[in-house]
Amino acid sequence: MNITTKSPASGKVDTSNMKHTPILIALLLGAMVALLNETLLGNALTVLMKEFDVTASTIQWLSTAYMLVVGVLVPITALLQQWLTTRQMFLIAMVTFLVGTLIAGFAPTFSVLLVGRIVQAVATGLISPLLMNTILIICPPEKRGATMGLIALVMMSAPAIGPTLSGVIVDSLNWRWLFYIVIPIVIISIVIGMKYIKNVTELTRPKVDYPSIFLSTLGFGGLVYSFSASGDVGWSDAKVYGALIVGLISLCIFVVRQLKIENPILELRVFKVPMFTISVGLIVIVMMSLFSTMTLLPMFLQTVLLVTAFKSGLIMLPGSIISAIMGPIAGKLFDKFSPKVVIVPGIVLVGIAMFLFKGITPDTSMVQIIVMHSVLMVGLMFVMTAQTYGLNQLTPDLYPHGTALFNTLQQVAGAIGTAIFISKMSSGTTKYMESSANPMDPVEKLNGLTSGFQGAFTLGLIFIIIAFIVSLFLKEEKKGVKAARVLQNEN
Repeated sequence: MNITTKSPASGKVDTSNMKHTPILIALLLGAMVALLNETLLGNALTVLMKEFDVTASTIQWLSTAYMLVVGVLVPITALLQQWLTTRQMFLIAMVTFLVGTLIAGFAPTFSVLLVGRIVQAVATGLISPLLMNTILIICPPEKRGATMGLIALVMMSAPAIGPTLSGVIVDSLNWRWLFYIVIPIVIISIVIGMKYIKNVTELTRPKVDYPSIFLSTLGFGGLVYSFSASGDVGWSDAKVYGALIVGLISLCIFVVRQLKIENPILELRVFKVPMFTISVGLIVIVMMSLFSTMTLLPMFLQTVLLVTAFKSGLIMLPGSIISAIMGPIAGKLFDKFSPKVVIVPGIVLVGIAMFLFKGITPDTSMVQIIVMHSVLMVGLMFVMTAQTYGLNQLTPDLYPHGTALFNTLQQVAGAIGTAIFISKMSSGTTKYMESSANPMDPVEKLNGLTSGFQGAFTLGLIFIIIAFIVSLFLKEEKKGVKAARVLQNEN
């Protein structure tokens, strides 16, 4: 099979005369509102159940459908970025998000609200890979760390702030304001984008392989759905394990096809670049821990410490603010030092936080929880620089594929991580209660829940130990050279 490998300088539009700051502002605003919406409904689900008179399993589709659509769409963004200009893709994404927000905000029924969320998810699936790919092109390698630190700030803090903001809005206004409040931000982003965003990529318009798109949709969709739904209905449900089987089979066929066809929608041979693969592995492991902690910690606060959803959001807010401050700092350190100097200490900090979390009890103070969560978030911001490091190993023509893979696997890791950790928490609680002499005692029930959470955080610590071992294999390589060599050998 013939594969054309462009040099690192090829396939690139001259961006030297472009105003980079307005482009960054437009893209970051778009990504912020898109990612914020992933968790913004967290504290409003109970209110929405009453508003539309639906069950808990039905209302959960507002989150499941969102994750599902993003997980399905992100893998094909590498193809879309070769067909659409940067400006076209940005405006399509943001106008789509605005339409989805308006549909959801004025929804008269649950079905219409769900449609609005799905339309929003389409935009989210487009904007995140576009943001990362544009940054890689307009920013020189020696400045990417600081800029990607801003992206990490948005990617980590926006979803974390969502539950707190949701609690404030639901308590003081109306659930519809969860959608109204982002409309001005979206409009500002569109206006700035229309004025300043220009195309920064070469449009190659490769042949579209529709069977690959179909297989990708079935594969990633089945995988995300099965793990997302397993937390609600369990693995014994035929729809859950059926979706998992279909997803895995489709993904296997998809991988084989991508390695054989001339114009794959995802260039999977980037995994032959060792440092890219290690970086992806680190991000996947850490994102599994992040998503699970974002789910487990509020659950612990609300079920064991009996605090309100709003207060649990406030408890997690300092960590989010600290991580927002540390994102650009971590990026600048990455620009200055070798990847190990930044990434490995970050993993150590995450490991320390997980070690402390595994000893959490009903007697743990709020201050202790805030400190532990803050340590976790600081560590995660340092580890997220692995994404910049991994993408730096690729040539510019492979950036869309690299960003699509990172974003796709983060979505899958989030779904899988949440399912695994919730399952571990539930099984730990059940095991404790089965061995209890008095399972009906309220104190024993509390101890059972605590035991479940401790077991889940212990599993998280094991994952981080694995990530630490993997990080020891990181080494400095000349940017893009290995990728060019690997693909050249395929010719």
